[in-house]
Amino acid sequence: MAPSAVPFDTIPAIRPKNASPETPNEPSKELTPLQAISQGVCLPGIPLFSSFDKQRAFMLSHMAGALRVFARKGFTEGMSGHISVRDPENPHTFWTNPLGKHFATLTAADMILVDYNGCAIGGNTSRPANRAGFLIHSAIHKARPDVHAACHTHGKAGKAWSAFARPLEMLNQDVCYFYGAAQAVYHEFGGIVFSEEEGMRLAASLGPKGKGLILRNHGLLTVGNTVDEAAYLYTLMERSCEVQLMVEAAAANGIPKVFVEDEAAEYTFRMANDPETLYWEFQPDLEFEHEACAGTYDNWKP
Repeated sequence: MAPSAVPFDTIPAIRPKNASPETPNEPSKELTPLQAISQGVCLPGIPLFSSFDKQRAFMLSHMAGALRVFARKGFTEGMSGHISVRDPENPHTFWTNPLGKHFATLTAADMILVDYNGCAIGGNTSRPANRAGFLIHSAIHKARPDVHAACHTHGKAGKAWSAFARPLEMLNQDVCYFYGAAQAVYHEFGGIVFSEEEGMRLAASLGPKGKGLILRNHGLLTVGNTVDEAAYLYTLMERSCEVQLMVEAAAANGIPKVFVEDEAAEYTFRMANDPETLYWEFQPDLEFEHEACAGTYDNWKP
């Protein structure tokens, strides 16, 4: 299965409900963010499927691909790190990666389906899931029905910036994807998450609109409408932490920071943070990974 399941030429650009018909001399001004960034034919929307089986296969393929992208970017640390994706047919269950297997070796068939009680009920049950990961992800999926995927790893820059327990500053265009309530900081740290209560506090810190969470002395967590969105936001947040640390070092030598103004940051956030645009932001990395390993991670059989 190729990363983008539906060929570009089979889907027309989706027009907003209230958009007026376009004419050659007077194009509509009401564009979706994806239409606004597409010069010419618009990229297609997030693929739709005729069955849960087909949707699940696509989702698990992208999940395995995302974990391999994370490996290529150096986001691995022993057995730490996990992605969860809500099952499309049974939304009170979610898929996660097995404990103790390197991200770079994972395939769609390796994933484990768990319920909110922590029981493995499907997929590859020959390995356990990460208990700390289960407590974090189950709390987030319970608290946020709109969240279909969550990503957490112990990336180097994310761990470094988390020591400050501060939100990222609006230093450039890209970090504006986390403007305002889209990012939060979890100010507590009690070691590895082994209690349901801490998972619930962590989810509460993310809030109803959060897309990225900085876990003090721990790392980063991102969520999304698709695993592609959550994974892209994770790569972006990790890179933004790296940039922030570079800027802090320069500022310590007396170079003043210049921040993006609130109006510009809000506009950038609004024009870049719809699910379709964020889905597409991840496709270049995913397509590269698919080419690099000849799609070997795509082995789920509906």
